[in-house]
Amino acid sequence: MAVLEQAFDTARARQARVVFPEAGEPRIDAACARLQAEGLAVPVPLPDTPTEAQVAALTGTRGVTEPIARRMLARPLFRAAAMVAAGEAEAMVAGVANPTRRVIEAASIAIGLADGVAIPSSFFLMVFPDGREVIFADCAVNVAPDAEGLAAIAQASARSATALLGEARVALLSFSTGTSGAGPSVDAVRAAAERTGFDGPIQADAALNPVIAAQKGMGAGDANTLVFPSLDAGNIAYKLAQELAGAQAIGPMLQGFRRPVCDLSRGARVEDIVAATALCIAMG
Repeated sequence: MAVLEQAFDTARARQARVVFPEAGEPRIDAACARLQAEGLAVPVPLPDTPTEAQVAALTGTRGVTEPIARRMLARPLFRAAAMVAAGEAEAMVAGVANPTRRVIEAASIAIGLADGVAIPSSFFLMVFPDGREVIFADCAVNVAPDAEGLAAIAQASARSATALLGEARVALLSFSTGTSGAGPSVDAVRAAAERTGFDGPIQADAALNPVIAAQKGMGAGDANTLVFPSLDAGNIAYKLAQELAGAQAIGPMLQGFRRPVCDLSRGARVEDIVAATALCIAMG
């Protein structure tokens, strides 16, 4: 069964409460109506004023003083994230009207990172016309990660791939395969591969094509999780896949937080929002 079909089935079974802090935006409203009509989620409204549970989520768990907490909670993104932290919703979906950094800021302060996670990161689930489903990371958050950052992104992406695809076959991409090239970016990828045990540095064709992988003596050529060396590379790659290959890009899905958070692309369509919400629930 395809990942999206599985996510829809999981979402229907869980009936998770999801808060959309950008309610009122036409695409969000249309997506909420569809999610409810199809039994995929229970959109919960954002209260006009913060609840005491939301205040307590910031003061008691996150260590924010009450005056600062109340000022933060005057902002919809923080109020929505605090709803998730307080158990008033199971997930937050935002991003069509707010930049990624604002969504991450609210989630980092109100929800926090999961144990053992050093940095937040993101991925897109790329669904290609031929049925292939591949995770692209990190395409939205970390601009120029060092070796430690790349290792953290790869490990988080492996957990996401296991949850969604059933198995993680991770490739740390570079312009070089193995020892054929040198330079700061290759060195960072190589160090990340050594830390994690994942294939890398490896060129994209070797990561995806068994024949080329055999020729270059690296991996099996069947990767389903591609970790890019920089935000430049990842963002360009996913947009090229959309425009030239007709792939559907679902996300960016944030990873590394204690509770599910989805950061939507500004250009997300209604069907993308519905799919991202289902994936967010499935990852929870």
